[in-house]
Amino acid sequence: MAEQTALADTPAGDGGRPDSAVVRDALGVGVAVGLSGFAFGVTSAGSGLTVWQTCALSLLVFTGASQFALVGALAAGGNPLTAAAGAFFLGVRNAFYGLRLSQLLALPRAVRPFAAQWVIDETTAVSLAQRDRRGARIGFAVTGLSLYTLWNLTTLLGAMGAEAIGDTDAWGLDAAGPAVFLALLAPMLKTVTERLAAGLAVLLGLGLLPLLPSGVPVLVAALAAPVALWAEGRRGTGAHGDDTKGDR
Repeated sequence: MAEQTALADTPAGDGGRPDSAVVRDALGVGVAVGLSGFAFGVTSAGSGLTVWQTCALSLLVFTGASQFALVGALAAGGNPLTAAAGAFFLGVRNAFYGLRLSQLLALPRAVRPFAAQWVIDETTAVSLAQRDRRGARIGFAVTGLSLYTLWNLTTLLGAMGAEAIGDTDAWGLDAAGPAVFLALLAPMLKTVTERLAAGLAVLLGLGLLPLLPSGVPVLVAALAAPVALWAEGRRGTGAHGDDTKGDR
């Protein structure tokens, strides 16, 4: 965390990546994930929502996991309130992203309410992957704009052409988002503690998936971070104690 804070305070151009490289990577993420809007549009239409209801979800909610959770529950015949609750739990993680990005991006107060709409997995990952504040801001803006535009366009096309597109599972579009997110996250796991936290989060998320309501396993998986930090602290205390005994 201290290292990321230091990076956020680094002046633009001081060790940062070229703007063109940041834009290229951000566009790659935006296009790859934006195409999965087809899958959402088709799924939403199949769950009984109208084209306009489907498009309103993408325009106003704009967090893919929550949107899929909502329409998936509706398609399975679930209660609308229960479906909305599951989508809400999945969306809570974006609030934690916002806390981190508010420090990293340091946007003017007048801009923050509008930027909040783009605080999602992909914009957070791209922003945190940059080496300075300028790169983070460019990455956030380009990823947010390209993904928001393409996601809403493909949502519309998917909802209107649901029958023509057919089974979206065969296209593999639903896997684009997680695959891109993991590709961005993996290079950032440099220490044993970070890898331990990531591995434990995966185990918690997958293990609790059949047991808890939709969205809750994701929140519980966040407990992996304090557990990993606690384990690191215990290891450091033990090593310090051994050194003290050795000095005696």
